[in-house]
Amino acid sequence: MAEHRQVHGLRVRILNTRPDIDTDQAVRRVAAALDLIAAHAPRNYRRLRADVAALVVERFPCRGAFFPDTRECLVELTFTVNPRHTLAEIASSIVHEATHARVARRCGPLPVRMRPREERICRRAELEFGLALPAGADADVVVQRARASLALSDPEVAPRIDWSVGARLIAEVDARSEGDGRT
Repeated sequence: MAEHRQVHGLRVRILNTRPDIDTDQAVRRVAAALDLIAAHAPRNYRRLRADVAALVVERFPCRGAFFPDTRECLVELTFTVNPRHTLAEIASSIVHEATHARVARRCGPLPVRMRPREERICRRAELEFGLALPAGADADVVVQRARASLALSDPEVAPRIDWSVGARLIAEVDARSEGDGRT
């Protein structure tokens, strides 16, 4: 059953299917990531508030996603609470997905051939965000990841994904991690 919260005035829907994950911790980290965006990328923050109807935190086959039909940005549950991932990385993922929301709001659905261009727009937003962070705010990881993604070929930067394979892999990982406390 999903929980609903308000964070920064945004609706946040959390579907925590993992008993080893503290929902409150996920919400705190999303809130702290939004704090980073508001403080260091106020334009992105204002656009996010205008373009995104809600945030969703749940298990998913990638770090983040944007669902144009509902205008929701997803931040993956285990990514959000995993201490190996910094608040800057979570914030960067939100900036990326909110940029997809901005493109969808302004341009509507784009043809498949435009996906690499859109993905690069989102990666540039991540790069700008990382460059705006102060030293010591884990900006290097964000900047390096964005730069590496921007250097990829079109098929690499915007690969075709079989979501059913991703869902199966998540189910396998979750089944193995039940009871051992790993995320």
